[in-house]
Amino acid sequence: MASLKEVRARISSINSTQQITKAMKMVAAAKLRRAQDNITQLRPYAQKLSQMLGTVSAGAETASENPYKQTRAIGRVLLIVVTSDRGLCGAFNTNVVKAALTLIDEKYSAQARSGNVEIMAIGKKGAEAFQRRGFKVNTSHVDAFGSLSFATVRTAAEEAMEGFANGRYDLVEVIYNEFKNAAMQIVRTEQMLPIVSADKPGSGVAAASVNYIFEPSEVEIITELIPKTIKIQLYKAVLDSNASEHGARMTAMDKATENAGELLKELRLVYNRTRQAAITTEILEIVGGAEALASAS
Repeated sequence: MASLKEVRARISSINSTQQITKAMKMVAAAKLRRAQDNITQLRPYAQKLSQMLGTVSAGAETASENPYKQTRAIGRVLLIVVTSDRGLCGAFNTNVVKAALTLIDEKYSAQARSGNVEIMAIGKKGAEAFQRRGFKVNTSHVDAFGSLSFATVRTAAEEAMEGFANGRYDLVEVIYNEFKNAAMQIVRTEQMLPIVSADKPGSGVAAASVNYIFEPSEVEIITELIPKTIKIQLYKAVLDSNASEHGARMTAMDKATENAGELLKELRLVYNRTRQAAITTEILEIVGGAEALASAS
């Protein structure tokens, strides 16, 4: 049985840890509210813009000439992996890394063996995980969460778009955590480039069968709409991941605080039993000593 001093030291240590996890939970909750507001406000705009792009590009005759819609044989792949900069958020980062590795194994194993799979890491944890595994990792945008803004994410999107247009990449995909609520994050894999045409949302009519009137011109609208949509979609993925991170951390810290409380209850019970045993032993020693003195006299 541990001594009273050891038990007291453990109780003090766990109590300090519980205070830290409780404070981290409160900080994560405050950040989550702001991050949730950001993604809630952007998501409808991003979805509508994406639907508009799918509709217009499918129906426009010159859309196929856009460099971001060119479908090629997949030789070189860029995966944009969005994780967090810090840990202590449960399986948040592990799930994204695992999803990316599974995607590589199932779809791009040949490209990976040839060294033609590149990782663009947004978030330090993802960069570290893929560097340990020997992948070619682009860390130019790893600090995006330090000053998260559309301008920061736009730079990463433009780099991926330029690489695709120049033929450096034949396909670009994004892997991230989509925010549902504080307790639920869903790992998503979305094709960013080339742009995939879609039917007109909600109408059930193929977009290609719809006649459009373009002003100022079809070419100008398509040329302007596609790059803007690509950047917005990546920004949405990063905002989703940011909100998911804070939700995952808040949940993890809440669970850690509860576990610390349970452990404190057990340790206090052990402490009381140990203390009772020590008092009983001291009483027995005093009684034994008194009896010995009485017998000697």
